[in-house]
Amino acid sequence: MTADASLKHQVEMAENAEKGEARQHQDMLSDSSAALEYSEREKALIWKQDLRVVPLAAFIYLLCYLDRSNIGNAKTLNANTHNDLVSETGVTSYQYTIALMVFLIAYALFEVPSNYLLKKLRPSRWIAFLMFSWGAITMGLGAVHNYGELTGVRFLLGTVEAGLFPGLVYYLTFWYRVSERSLRVALILASATLAGAFGGAIAYGVGQMNGAHGISAWRWLFIIEGAPSCASAVLVWFFLPDYPETAHWLSAEEKELAKERLALEGSHGEASGLTWEEAKKTLVDWRLYAHYVIYFGISTPFSSLSLFTPSITAGLGFSNLRAQLMTVPPYATAYVVTIAVAWSADHFNARGLHSTLFALVGAIGFLASALLPAESYAQRYGCLIVAASGSFACIPPLLGWLSSNLHSTAAAGLAIALNISFGAPGQIVGVWIYKANEKEKGYPTGHWTNAALLFFVAVGCVLLRIYYGLLNRRGATVKPYSY
Repeated sequence: MTADASLKHQVEMAENAEKGEARQHQDMLSDSSAALEYSEREKALIWKQDLRVVPLAAFIYLLCYLDRSNIGNAKTLNANTHNDLVSETGVTSYQYTIALMVFLIAYALFEVPSNYLLKKLRPSRWIAFLMFSWGAITMGLGAVHNYGELTGVRFLLGTVEAGLFPGLVYYLTFWYRVSERSLRVALILASATLAGAFGGAIAYGVGQMNGAHGISAWRWLFIIEGAPSCASAVLVWFFLPDYPETAHWLSAEEKELAKERLALEGSHGEASGLTWEEAKKTLVDWRLYAHYVIYFGISTPFSSLSLFTPSITAGLGFSNLRAQLMTVPPYATAYVVTIAVAWSADHFNARGLHSTLFALVGAIGFLASALLPAESYAQRYGCLIVAASGSFACIPPLLGWLSSNLHSTAAAGLAIALNISFGAPGQIVGVWIYKANEKEKGYPTGHWTNAALLFFVAVGCVLLRIYYGLLNRRGATVKPYSY
């Protein structure tokens, strides 16, 4: 080859290389542009779903929680004039506790079948039915006159409310990916803290109605708080969307995108119902029982705060209606903290760590309250705020952690219901630990018990996180376990 030919060949090679680099750069730009476009479309879809799904689900749970926990307000409402629930029905402290417990027994028994029916009958229809039922039963509590009636009606209330919270957590798996669920669960669960805040404020206002039309204020409380659930059930029937693939407000392209997003990380509306083989596989997946046991630990603080916050504040030097009003700040603070923690848990993909940290925060709040002198009202009230914030904030990451490690529609529905059913015995413990005869001592049994269980939750989360790390390093599954 001559020198000129060699030079020409080198020039051609250089030009071809430049063209190749240009094509590669163009392909990279095209891929980047396509990824950006997909990301923008995905963000728009998620926002559209958020507007339709989350506010309505949170509103539903707010009404549910208001109707299940208002018995705590009714117990102390107008107690100074003996027009409270306990005085007028003649129940003893022991009988009152039994009435709280039978609600939780029904709650545990009916969670799994309710989640099955949610998928079988469509979420909008089943949740609307539950909502109308618990609203009517709550109003019925305003007509009870003795221990038998109170206990029977509370059992019925537990039967119909059992399916809502596990149902809503399961429902979110039809709409959101793993990394998106903790925040949405938190927005729904945090509405319970709003219900606690509103419940105290409503009870304060309703307390002024004592004797109106010959009806005691605690009866008015059940009637007034049950009626909105009945009325709202009609809205839920028509406006709660079932699944992305059937949502009329999504375009064909958006439905396809929703299906692509959840191909590996979500439940599917068109999926068949639960079979025995799928149920058996979920029931013998022993790692899930670690999640269930941890959830048992958090359920006692959750339950006891739900039912006894008015009693706790009454033991902090706040009397009568003011005790109702002072339940608002702990719940309001817990609302903000719960949402912030859930966002952080999803953002950093570290749900176990967040549950650990805030279980410790709650434990410290209860522990400090137990150790402080009974007359240290201001300090113990501050501890109540810390304890409530930590206790509520660690729950959404726990639920998100469980659902992120379930990879089928059938497993999600059953495991989520089982998880919350395991929490029911913990909630039953919660109804016994705040003893009426310990009011002057500052309820030490309740605070010590909650502190110990929250420390248990923190240790359990750490051990489960280590176990999942070992499984991932061994390549135990095709899809790595979430932390």
